[in-house]
Amino acid sequence: MTPFLRADLAALAPYTLPSLPPGPLDRLDSNESALDLPLPLRQDLAAKYTQSLEAHRYPDSSHQALHQAIADYVCQSASLPAGTIGPEWISAGNGSDELIRSLLIATCLGTGQGVLVAEPTFSIYAILARTLGIPVQSLKRDSYTWEMPRETPSGVRLVFALHPNSPTGNLLTPAEVTWLRQLPPEVLVVVDEAYFEFSGDSLLGELLEHPNWLILRTLSKGFRLAGHRVGYAIAHPAIITVLEKVRLPYNLPSFSQMAALLVLDHWQEILAVVPQVITEREKLLAGLRQHPVLQVWPSRANFLYLQAPDPGRLWQQLLERGTLVRHTGGGLRISVGTRAENERTLERLAAIVAPA
Repeated sequence: MTPFLRADLAALAPYTLPSLPPGPLDRLDSNESALDLPLPLRQDLAAKYTQSLEAHRYPDSSHQALHQAIADYVCQSASLPAGTIGPEWISAGNGSDELIRSLLIATCLGTGQGVLVAEPTFSIYAILARTLGIPVQSLKRDSYTWEMPRETPSGVRLVFALHPNSPTGNLLTPAEVTWLRQLPPEVLVVVDEAYFEFSGDSLLGELLEHPNWLILRTLSKGFRLAGHRVGYAIAHPAIITVLEKVRLPYNLPSFSQMAALLVLDHWQEILAVVPQVITEREKLLAGLRQHPVLQVWPSRANFLYLQAPDPGRLWQQLLERGTLVRHTGGGLRISVGTRAENERTLERLAAIVAPA
């Protein structure tokens, strides 16, 4: 009935989320912030929308102000001299997803070469590659470190490395970073630092030394702007120039740009709650480790990962009791919620797995 569609897409599994049941639900599945923006900032943003947003005009497609604000934050948060990373080192996207797709288009599309990922990791890397007909090669993780080949796999033009990884929450090891360093200059190394604000660990220094490295970040996690979909790439200007060529015009709505500029202007206030999130993460980790049937790993992000004898059934039982987590990578990923959400989750989990 649809012979004009690519036949390979019939077998492609899309990125899907479950339908939510009615009633109250603790949503600990998407690694969002459990806290909204502070009320004064929300009021400020609402006033900006009312007073200065021109809804009948297209948004600023140059993103000049946003690129400058991001560059300033990158330098300040890394204690780098102002201007070390300038706006010409920044590209902004509709979430990191758009930037990932742009990177695939700019490097692999039409070349016959593909991408390399280490599974389990963020599934969107492989999903977006396959939607473009780009081949995907996978390395496996052994105890959540890469099984690194001695030589660069042939046919690879782009390597994705999530730091810290999702769903496992662990940072790249020194050996993995060393392996990434030795990749040839014709391979683009993309280090996804979506959870940088929680880990406090960045490979920005590596990027400054390697023109074939790029760092991805987002304002959806630590900055609490998941609903506004703003991600950004940091890379040498030659790479950014090409990303700007392949991105869609007007890709960031005006309101999203307003929100991004607001939080970046108040980044120290916004990120002041990060220690609270980390404290709650460690309490959640300790609670989960009370159950020997669960295998739980420490995390440098705003979530925890565990494995259980029947994770699919455990996921369903938690959902029925009012906690939504993510079933992925052969286990369950639990986002750190508020103290009350975390305590309810531990109580519900204990009722399921604790011996009678």
